[in-house]
Amino acid sequence: MKISSVLRSLVAATALVAGAAHAQVSVMLPANPGGGWDGTGRQAFAALNKSGIYTGSVNFTNKGGAGGTIGLAEFQNSSKGKADNLAVFGAITVGAITLNKSPVDLANFRPVARLTAEHLVLAVRPDSPYNTLADFAKALKEDPGATPVGGGSAGGVDHIALALLAKASGTEVKNLNYIPQAGGADTVTGIVNGTLKAGISGISEFQQFAKAGRVKILGITSAERMDGLDAPTFKEAGFDVEIANWRGILGSPNMPDANYQEWVDRFSKLNDSKEWAEVLKTQGWEQYYLAGPEFADFIKAESDRINTILKDAGLTQ
Repeated sequence: MKISSVLRSLVAATALVAGAAHAQVSVMLPANPGGGWDGTGRQAFAALNKSGIYTGSVNFTNKGGAGGTIGLAEFQNSSKGKADNLAVFGAITVGAITLNKSPVDLANFRPVARLTAEHLVLAVRPDSPYNTLADFAKALKEDPGATPVGGGSAGGVDHIALALLAKASGTEVKNLNYIPQAGGADTVTGIVNGTLKAGISGISEFQQFAKAGRVKILGITSAERMDGLDAPTFKEAGFDVEIANWRGILGSPNMPDANYQEWVDRFSKLNDSKEWAEVLKTQGWEQYYLAGPEFADFIKAESDRINTILKDAGLTQ
């Protein structure tokens, strides 16, 4: 009887451990299906599964709106202390929290990993008088009101990148004539028909139009030149600007230390896997990995920088 009792206890304990190992993971995707955050989350977990790093079940929740702050607010309130609750977020979230006066505080979460990035480019008409980024920056400084620039939503990464260029060139950020567009195609239309002097957005928005000769790219906000793009970096052109539309993973507030470290380790393995390399290539994403405390430091610095720019632009007090 004693042996039987011990065996039953061992079986029960084994089942408990197995159950914990395959506990269902919940992932908040604070955007509508089909967008960049949605794709990042789903593709990352598909690669985790394919590589054998994590093969348990995953429950995805899409809740878009207000730059991701609606979904993240729900995640912040409902996932405290939960071991396997994660969320996707990115650079856009940082400014959106301030602009929407959101209750979300990124310091409440446990930063797991920064995964991908897309750097931004500034584009003009092929026959534009601006042949270099310096030409454009000079015109911007001389008469910012007469130099309308199109891009994504006000206070978003595109707007922030233009504001950083303005600061670097001695232009008053609050005087910028920045006009939000519905999408990259609309920005290109504005550039071509002359209602916009320039456009600023992710490289993927403009590259096909540049290859077709509809726009001319003057510079990119990456640290180094991009293969296949005949344009200098902003820094190379003389402007100390480096910014990217990055995306990453957050752990729940007060996630237990052991679980947090497990997720950091999993995403570290993912970053080095051939399965993730295939995803990056297929999606056209740039590898931009940073994890744990270093990612936390990056988020803090990025928040400080973006919020300063938003204030300089007159978008916040």
